[in-house]
Amino acid sequence: MTLAGALAAAESAAPVESLDVVARMLREHLGAASVSFLITDFTGSSVVRLGAAGSVETGEPVRRIRLAGTVYDDVIRTQRPSVVELRQGQGVWVVAPVTNRGDAIGLLELSLPEAPSENVMREIGEAAHALAYIVIANRSFTDVYQWGRRTSPLTLAAEIQHRLLPASLACEAAQFAVAGSLEPADHVGGDTFDYVIDRNTVQLSVTDAMGHDVDAALLATLLVGALRRARRAGADLAEQARQADEAVRKHGRQSYVSGQLLRISLIDGTSEFINAGHPWPLLMRDGEVREVTPQVDLPFGLDVTHSYRVQSLDLRAGDRLVMLTDGMLECHADRLDLAGLIIRTRALHPREAARTLIAAVVDVNGGHLQDDATVMCLDWHGIGDSRRDADTGANLTNASAATKPTERGQ
Repeated sequence: MTLAGALAAAESAAPVESLDVVARMLREHLGAASVSFLITDFTGSSVVRLGAAGSVETGEPVRRIRLAGTVYDDVIRTQRPSVVELRQGQGVWVVAPVTNRGDAIGLLELSLPEAPSENVMREIGEAAHALAYIVIANRSFTDVYQWGRRTSPLTLAAEIQHRLLPASLACEAAQFAVAGSLEPADHVGGDTFDYVIDRNTVQLSVTDAMGHDVDAALLATLLVGALRRARRAGADLAEQARQADEAVRKHGRQSYVSGQLLRISLIDGTSEFINAGHPWPLLMRDGEVREVTPQVDLPFGLDVTHSYRVQSLDLRAGDRLVMLTDGMLECHADRLDLAGLIIRTRALHPREAARTLIAAVVDVNGGHLQDDATVMCLDWHGIGDSRRDADTGANLTNASAATKPTERGQ
């Protein structure tokens, strides 16, 4: 079974049935007793087996599998497939990452009659990679994938907020890896993050709209829409900030939004940075974390004559930049050594590091946030190697799996 074959077979199927097409091909081609696709939730803390009991149509509760301490967690974190020998000649259990450009979409799970050869593992890897493309191509046509990613039903404000986020919460490229994570407060506070890759630049933003619940979500929608409109029209960073400020002043009902805008050249590595009344980012370099302290301009939307200064940000190959909102720093943040945690998670992919930082803030606040907590984690690799390989699902050369005899359990 080839990647091209799986894509071609799934292309003519309905959006949801395309998963069934790939599963059927794997059962027929590899003699698999069962094939499942498990999708990760928004928090990255659990997975859902699509097609199991519960559905978006019936409204029945979804059955979640917590990741902590499981093979699933190992596969998602390491992005390497795993083969588990079952007891008494019952065959093997294979779990492979379903990932595209660093976005850990889910897992492909198979039960095989015998341990797979290297060629079979390569085919499983190709099928898992094909599944990532299939999900990305079809998720705009169906609610099934959104349903599977929700730990609990979203409030109206949270629904609006999530629709403002990029379709993929993480991205790998030759020069960088970036990932964001957002945990809404009990009463949504209007946080957002965004990124986009152009031919010669990568642009990132983290914003925090004033207020809570639907009003904050609507204000965030206004701000993100203004930024994207300006950006897509080819505006530079200063003009993006100006248009965002104007939009919030005219339509924001005397509210404001703080934010940071970052634009990095993928040609020479130079950067441009605007801080609109937002908490300073943290930079880890050579195992040490320090606060980056650029000049701070006014938040977007204040009815005061002002302009936005475009500043440079010193980024070097090997740096990790953490952009955050004040929800990461408020309430019981004094109990959390954020800088120390950034250091302790330096070996993790930005995707896993961002999730770990958010989880720590949620934990010290007893699971109930007074304000949204948002993080964007950027690893800057530099411009020296445009063909950098990443073991995050896109590279099929790491198809070997660690085989360990155990009893299957969830």
